[in-house]
Amino acid sequence: MSVGLASAEAAAATAPGDGGGRRHRLAIEFGALYLGLPLLLAFALTPSMMWTVLIGSSVAGLVLLAITPGFRWAELLRGPAFGPGRTGALLTAAFVAVTAAFAFGLVAWLMPHAMLGLPRRAPDLWLTIMLLYPFLSALPQEILFRTLFFRRYGALFPDRRVAVAVNGLVFGLAHLFLWNWVALALTVSGGAIFAMAWLSRPRGNLLWAVVLHALAGMILFTSGLGRFFYHGAVSP
Repeated sequence: MSVGLASAEAAAATAPGDGGGRRHRLAIEFGALYLGLPLLLAFALTPSMMWTVLIGSSVAGLVLLAITPGFRWAELLRGPAFGPGRTGALLTAAFVAVTAAFAFGLVAWLMPHAMLGLPRRAPDLWLTIMLLYPFLSALPQEILFRTLFFRRYGALFPDRRVAVAVNGLVFGLAHLFLWNWVALALTVSGGAIFAMAWLSRPRGNLLWAVVLHALAGMILFTSGLGRFFYHGAVSP
């Protein structure tokens, strides 16, 4: 599937007439949302501004998605949550196994004292994160970084491989403010995987991307890597 075909905006952006101007406006929007805001948060704003920027960018993303030609909110609920058929379920299980092995191995290497730190020392907080992370973190991030990215800006990246690579990079850039290589490495690779899950259907499979993202987050916060995703843990 051509990434550009995932969006009605893709056809409009490459059509004759005002196509060049529309493409230019999309590029400016893309740069402001996916490059400008993360760099602003990382270099110019204090960590206390994190939630303000994240909430503001999420609202802006929803508005941009709502005005994207051809987009329907019902699209967000389409697609098998564990991937297409038996293959999708097997891929989901493999993703969980590999992510868990990598996460626990990384904790054992970097900080063995933190192994299972959150469930051992703060079980109530750990359980709260397990329950709320899919809805308050994974879902809004996937709407912003996958559905909006591909449905509105897919025309900017007609090659699927380039689109997946760029998507992973901008997802990692959005976590630059955490100032540690673990968060950057995991979010770049995770973003690319979530992008491929989203692209498993012509108009996107948000549910599968959210499930994978939620499972990854749960594993990270359970293993002990969650401290790398807390803005106060590491200073620039």
